[in-house]
Amino acid sequence: MSVRVVVADDQELVRSGFSMILEAQPDIEVVAEAGDGAEAVAAVEAHTPDVLLLDIRMPVMDGLEAARRVCARSDCKVVMLTTFDLDEYVYEALYAGASGFLLKDVRRDDLVHAVRVVAAGDSLLAPAVTRRLVADIVRCRREAAASDVTPRRLEVLTAREVETLRLLARGLSNSEIATTLFVSEHTVKTHVSNVLSKLALRDRVQAVICAYETGLVAPGSP
Repeated sequence: MSVRVVVADDQELVRSGFSMILEAQPDIEVVAEAGDGAEAVAAVEAHTPDVLLLDIRMPVMDGLEAARRVCARSDCKVVMLTTFDLDEYVYEALYAGASGFLLKDVRRDDLVHAVRVVAAGDSLLAPAVTRRLVADIVRCRREAAASDVTPRRLEVLTAREVETLRLLARGLSNSEIATTLFVSEHTVKTHVSNVLSKLALRDRVQAVICAYETGLVAPGSP
């Protein structure tokens, strides 16, 4: 079964280029393109894709508002596109429900890999730029508003689930967590699912943010 994708970018060359790359894959189908945020939301509603590649800076409706609406109304996974690795809106996009972000100069193979990873239910946490972004902005938020940090939020988790969240926040994959905890990968998937459910989190990206905000993992920790 093909991964269904909508590509939304106000630059036609960028939009067409991404579409051509993805369409060349036997397991990926670009079902629609959009030139602004409003068109992107409409395309998701009309075509029910698995993944939306969404530019952050667009006319009519920006990518941030489009991400909020898509994530609130559907199960479509959103990947934000940005020109800069420290775009001021990226953190807000992750909070809105986006599963990660890519730079527009992403390599062909990395673009294809990202779509497949997100469609499979994972998040784009591996790139160092994503971890740095989350760590830096969460640190600033904690320093500015320490009263918002609520470690007691994690009390609903078992000890093993807390450890799973800690390792997940450090960027480990399911297989790496399994090796570290000496359990099967299936058991890790169960722990991750429980963490997301108990903490009412959409995906692994929001789990990482939660781990930093509650102080379970400190920015800069190994």
